[in-house]
Amino acid sequence: MHLPPFISLAAWLPDFGSDGNFAVMSLIKIACLLGVLLTMVAYAVLVERKVSAFIQDRVGPNRVALPLIGSIPVLGPFLTRLGIWQPLADGAKSFLKEDFTPNHVRKLYFWLAPAITLIPSFLTVAVIPFGSNLLGEQMVLADLDVGILYTFGIVSLGVYGIVLAGYASNSKFPFLGGIRSSAQMISYEISMGLSVIPVFMLVGSLNLGQVIAYQADGHWLAFQQPIAFLVFLVAAFAETNRLPFDMPESETELVGGYNTEYSSMKFALFFMGEYANMITSSAMMVTLFWGGWTLPFWGLSAPATTLGGGLLHIGIFLAKVIAFMILFIWVRWMLPRFRYDQLMDLGWRRFLPLTLANLFVTAVWLWLTTTAATGNPLPK
Repeated sequence: MHLPPFISLAAWLPDFGSDGNFAVMSLIKIACLLGVLLTMVAYAVLVERKVSAFIQDRVGPNRVALPLIGSIPVLGPFLTRLGIWQPLADGAKSFLKEDFTPNHVRKLYFWLAPAITLIPSFLTVAVIPFGSNLLGEQMVLADLDVGILYTFGIVSLGVYGIVLAGYASNSKFPFLGGIRSSAQMISYEISMGLSVIPVFMLVGSLNLGQVIAYQADGHWLAFQQPIAFLVFLVAAFAETNRLPFDMPESETELVGGYNTEYSSMKFALFFMGEYANMITSSAMMVTLFWGGWTLPFWGLSAPATTLGGGLLHIGIFLAKVIAFMILFIWVRWMLPRFRYDQLMDLGWRRFLPLTLANLFVTAVWLWLTTTAATGNPLPK
């Protein structure tokens, strides 16, 4: 795609050389992506509180008002009733609460665990294409040929933060929560990894941009691989520790699980990590199974050549991600928690054989169609 020089974003930056310009553009995209991600994390909490209030026939948060906005006769009260300022109050409260560290904890690991929980979710979004082109720049931070391998490698690090929190708390309930988390996340990572192999067998590439290009004509892989999508969806609930798979927290059994001993901003980092993981999992499902930023209508499957088209593709991607976020929230308030033996049974005795069978059927189908297309006789 060739854009006029004044449309390209790089044309507005000082010339730092090819390497310098690449670094500056990468920093701009990182800053924008992190800003959007943190904003979505903050308002995902608000949406969860409003959805839970709707399901339970309550009002939800509607009391936080900013003095400047509240003085505006129409807009201020309307936004206040929506609870739009609630995330600002929640963030300020997290910083202002007392940061209490119990004497019996292992302090170094106790402080390290929240950061280890949050960071992998931010690293994972680096390889997810969240749009086509905008002002001459690809809307992906790192267009890796092995993007999915990078993703699963980073996601697997998330379990260390929760396990470390349980170990560092030096208390029985957090320790049990950490042990549960390690078993749960490892169990469902296997099924999640096996579920996406048929996707890349069909696409013929591990690059997530190529996966989106394969679905650009409307043949979304959720319909070609419904079993893979279903397994990935349920495994995403387990990987993010969301109900009905919140065994590592499980307030009725473990008081609060792995984060029982945490307070203030360290507790908020665990909370942010959970919602950031939800957003990342939703973005992965949109990319792998629901066409990413494409829509098979009105010519919205081709890379954008205008500013409006680029923004529209980003909006399409975000709309799909938000739809999955609402699904995450809705399921939490609709289904009861599994027993631990049921959770393990589902992961090892149901999903693992199912994903292996789906992998085998996909391989046989590809072999038959490829052989028929090339005209080579089938072996006897």
